[in-house]
Amino acid sequence: MKMTARGSIAALMTCIAAAGAAGPAAADAVPVDVPLDAVKTTLGVDTPRVGTGVPLPVVGAPEIRHHKGDLLPTPVLPALPVGAELGRTLVSTPVPNLLGDPKTDGEGAVEAPATDLVARTPGVVLGAPLTMPDGSNHGIPNATLPKLGLTGPELVGAPSALLGLH
Repeated sequence: MKMTARGSIAALMTCIAAAGAAGPAAADAVPVDVPLDAVKTTLGVDTPRVGTGVPLPVVGAPEIRHHKGDLLPTPVLPALPVGAELGRTLVSTPVPNLLGDPKTDGEGAVEAPATDLVARTPGVVLGAPLTMPDGSNHGIPNATLPKLGLTGPELVGAPSALLGLH
């Protein structure tokens, strides 16, 4: 079968469309299991199992607003929102002879469910030293004190943890 230029472009466009469609469905955190098998082999003791997720930060659009009567947008240096999902973390370990009886062997676990986390960078607010053109002053802007300020950084999230014994 001979591939034409039109066919190869169509195949390329299909691959790009498939990759674009798979983007939003991708995970927000990469799952990671901590390998502790070497400790178990070396020391001969049961080791805990640790699994977590490494967050993949996603930068959002800058937040710029223009207020009527201002010469400059607010803020001049916009705050950038950065969002990530803190992945589910599970640490579990065997708990032998909990009550002095092998029948009561169990497993202790600490789990932190996945949670969304959003951070915003600081921004700079700057006020121009001139007002908007003043009609009562023949269209000439009036002088005013310049303004300079910073917007504070922000961190929003609700992490939680669960402690359990199975």
